[in-house]
Order: sequence, then structure tokens, then C-alpha cells
Amino acid sequence: MAGRHTRYVPDRGLTTRMVTTMFFIGLLYVVFVGVLVALLGKAWPIVLVVAGGMFVAQFWFSDRIAAFSMGAREVSPQQAPELHGAVDRLCALADMPKPKVAIADSDVPNAFATGRNQQNSMVCATTGLLRRLETDELEGVLSHELSHVAHRDVAVMTIASFLGVLAGIMTRVALWGGIGRSVGRNDNNGAGLLLMLIPLVSALVYVISFLLTRLLSRYRELSADRAGALLTGRPSTLASALTKISGDMARIPTRDLRQAEPYNAFFFVPALSGESLAGLLSSHPPLQKRLDQLGRISGQLGQQG
Repeated sequence: MAGRHTRYVPDRGLTTRMVTTMFFIGLLYVVFVGVLVALLGKAWPIVLVVAGGMFVAQFWFSDRIAAFSMGAREVSPQQAPELHGAVDRLCALADMPKPKVAIADSDVPNAFATGRNQQNSMVCATTGLLRRLETDELEGVLSHELSHVAHRDVAVMTIASFLGVLAGIMTRVALWGGIGRSVGRNDNNGAGLLLMLIPLVSALVYVISFLLTRLLSRYRELSADRAGALLTGRPSTLASALTKISGDMARIPTRDLRQAEPYNAFFFVPALSGESLAGLLSSHPPLQKRLDQLGRISGQLGQQG
């Protein structure tokens, strides 16, 4: 997908996974809305209006919402010359449009990219990341993030994560839409059953969409590592940044990590405040797996050289 527009290496495995995930997410979305329409009877126009409105809002405004939520503020080349310089060099190397450049005031060392396409994208680094990394390490991280934009997997992840959000909102709409009042008037019409079925259906939809996005998220991170390392030709600097950030993450206050956790799917390295289910439910593959892949790429580039 990226090979036609940038110099980032195309990844057929990523493209296949994105198409497959979107197919199942779309199918799940149609089934979910259909079930709600069937269960809510005369309230079906509300379901369609809310579902349609939420989908449009998620697609068109999710990048701005995510950036705002994570405290990203756009900066000029005069305000952040080193960051802009790194993005300029990488965009020239990748032959892709330069995205908006932003900084988030956070001690959590991380970076992320948003945007539904290359023309509406933004790459952001935290102040904690800029303070800790050398210039070549920063370029390695930014190359990883720009590959997400080039492969368009940011947009896919944004749309895929929408269904879980919709499930929760639809449950609230259903419960606030008069079902409870109808139970009080006449429990024989099955309204009591609706109160039980709607949260159960929503919970099932959330779990399935969560697992689908997690599987895609892990692969896309490995793909971005690979594409970023091949673009710069310096996998060792990306490995160095990964090791440094992961090590420093353990010294970040738990409160700050918890605030960042909801946005892990967008981050370069996940912000994890606990270890119990981190390995199973993490949006990122294990650190060692990422380092092993970069080591193999380094060896391959050495042989080619």
C-alpha cells in the first residue's frame, strides 16, 4: 500500500491484516446495529442517527480529538528546530508530504502519529522523549511513526477502535431512551429482557472488537519498526531508542502512566502501569521481539553492504 506513494517498503502482510480486520469490524458493526434496531423496535431511528453520527465524527474528527486528549500542540520550526529538522529529513528520504509537527508536554517518553491520510496527518513527540534521545535515536522513532502514516494504518486503527466506543454509547442511549420507563409500565412486553440483552450484546461486541484491534496493533508495530529501520538504514538507532524508552518508562510515576494508557495503541512504546495482563492485552509486541527483529534487519543490511 505504501510502496506506490512513498519510499517506505510495502508490507503485504499488514495490508492483508488491515483489510481482514476492517471486514470483520464492518460485519460486526452491521450485526450490532441490526440487533439494536430489532431489540429497540420503535426507537430504531435513534439508533441509526446516533450510530451514523458517531461513525462520521470518528472518521473526520478522531485525529483532532486524539491529539487534543493527549495534549499535543502544533509547533513551528522556530519553536522546535531539532524536531522539525528530523521530520524534514525523513520526509525527504521517504518522498512523502510533511505532516504537522507537534509536542505534548509530558514526561512520559513517547511519540505518536494521527491522521486519516498523508495530507491530514500529524506526528507528535513528548517533551520527555525529546529530552532523553539523541538526534539519530529521535529520527529512528519518527521514522517508525511516519511509516504508520505512509501505510495508512493509523486510519484503520481509528475506525476499528470506533466499534468498542459505539457499543458503550449505544448501551447508554438504549437505557436512557425510555426502556426503563416502559419496564415500570408493563414488564410483560419484554422490556425487562431488553435491559439484560443490550448490555450483554454490547459487552460481546466490545470484547471482539478489542481483540481484533489488539492483534492488528501488534503486527503494525513490528511492521513500522521494520519499515522505519529499512528507510533510515540504521536499525541499531531504533533499537537503542526502544531500549532507552522502555527502561525509562519503569521510572515514570504510576499516575502519569495510567493517564497515558488509554492511548497506547497510538504510542511508540506502551505506557503500562501494571504487569498482570500486560503481556496478553498489550497493544504492542514484547520488547525483546522487536529488538530481535531489528537485530535480524541489521544483519541483513550488513550482508548487503
